[in-house]
Amino acid sequence: MQLGINLGYWGGGMDADNLAVAREADKLGYAVCWAAEAYGSDAATVLSWVAAQTERIDIGSAIFQIPARQPAMTAMTAATLDSLSGGRFRLGLGVSGPQVSEGWYGVKFDKPLARTREYVEIVRKAMTRERLSYEGEHWTLPLPDGPGKPIKLTVHPQREHIPLYIAAIGPKNLEQTGEIADGALLIFPAAEHLEETALRHLRAGREKAGRTMDGFDVVPTLPLALGEDTQVGALADMFRPYTALYVGGMGSRKQNFYNQLARRMGYEKEAAEIQDKYLAGDKEGAAAAVPQQLIDSTTLLGSVDRIADRMRAYADAGVTTLTLSPAGFTLDERIAALRAGTEAAERAGLA
Repeated sequence: MQLGINLGYWGGGMDADNLAVAREADKLGYAVCWAAEAYGSDAATVLSWVAAQTERIDIGSAIFQIPARQPAMTAMTAATLDSLSGGRFRLGLGVSGPQVSEGWYGVKFDKPLARTREYVEIVRKAMTRERLSYEGEHWTLPLPDGPGKPIKLTVHPQREHIPLYIAAIGPKNLEQTGEIADGALLIFPAAEHLEETALRHLRAGREKAGRTMDGFDVVPTLPLALGEDTQVGALADMFRPYTALYVGGMGSRKQNFYNQLARRMGYEKEAAEIQDKYLAGDKEGAAAAVPQQLIDSTTLLGSVDRIADRMRAYADAGVTTLTLSPAGFTLDERIAALRAGTEAAERAGLA
């Protein structure tokens, strides 16, 4: 099992710290550095900045939002980043959510599975440098009855095949991800629930495509906070607002993928309470309603030995790249957490 880091969103006032974390991860031998985007910083610019100031670590989008870019533009960006980084780019895609897709990008959030499948097919075809033509429900290239003609990508990516990942939560999306992608980006993953909430669906998709899980990258992201084992409760409290935001307020009452995931993990009553309070404007009450066990099972908290035990559980469950989001109030604390991740992996026999 490899280790990665996720820098999250840029522009939150810790940009210099984020770069320092990425450079330290590069020195420590972490496999990949992911960057996110929502409706602030874009991931492509951040990744080019990180790639220019690191040497070995891969850079990955977690994620490029599908409604933000035409698929051919994503192919151009992927080829450019792979070339500039010397073959270190990993392309992560996702449909985002209805509020961002329709409110920020003006793109209807309809048929997300079919849209993702077509998008991936176009991106892959464009990056082969064939002349691009495509007929689908959501995209037709070139447009019919017009001056457009099939064009091929002029940039040569560093590699013939750039790894393509999809951020997936729901069972149908996970199955399709297993079928059409090289890896899956997972959020709020509990090792003890990973088989039922993710892996069995990914495996079904791989089987549909006539493949096994061999070579498929299972990539959950977990916050990491270092401390004494007696402090686990206090460490968990650090992530209450984060968990409440996703489970309670990320999406509408009827369409919140994270809330649905928490329910599938056995927190049906608690997920409903968190959502009720969050949507009513009681964010503190929503955070207080998050069970400590939900936080503890989806993060890495405590001593190096405790974190090592949890890492081993993820490896045993089928994780192939464990992405860490090292927490801390200062850069020194985040660097210490990052180094603890390396030490924990070594103690777990994973590095």
